[in-house]
Amino acid sequence: MAKHRDSAPDASDDTATFREAMRGVRPLPPVATPRANAKSQRPRPAAALAHGRARARSRATDAAAQEQVSPVSIVEASVTAEERLVFKRAGVRDQEMRRLRRGLYPVEEELDLHGVNQAEAHELLVEFIALNMAAGRRCVRIVHGKGMRSGARGAILKSAVDQWLRRHHDVTAFVSARPIDGGTGALYVLLRA
Repeated sequence: MAKHRDSAPDASDDTATFREAMRGVRPLPPVATPRANAKSQRPRPAAALAHGRARARSRATDAAAQEQVSPVSIVEASVTAEERLVFKRAGVRDQEMRRLRRGLYPVEEELDLHGVNQAEAHELLVEFIALNMAAGRRCVRIVHGKGMRSGARGAILKSAVDQWLRRHHDVTAFVSARPIDGGTGALYVLLRA
């Protein structure tokens, strides 16, 4: 009695198909991780971004992100720890701002900038926005903190994030978050649709 063998696909065909599909694919550059913050058990921003890098990004988005990463000037504190931040571009309706202020837009992604310096924060912020734009996300939360550990220097990172977001062409509006979501230490950010 002869054994009946199922006709299994040839392994060399699978390998050839895989190689054809992977032609032209290049590995991503290594991710620089920010210094560890022993107090925080939250995932580091770079780790969160590394996960997002697995998603395909268009060359145009990469080029725009590289332009935005251009040299960063050191920002001095211009806002206080408890000051509420509000920004909207022309064309953003009052109804959209009301919804954003009340936290009615679902937050689709978050970036926590605790424990990073200004240069690292700028790079992470620009890449975070580019990744979320490429993924078609509309509302994100950025946690910048209140600068309580900055002493007399004030809320430096909060001031820097405020200035950077106002200049970023993909940001249409932002407001300080509700107390449950970080209050004046975080922002709801509305991205260009």
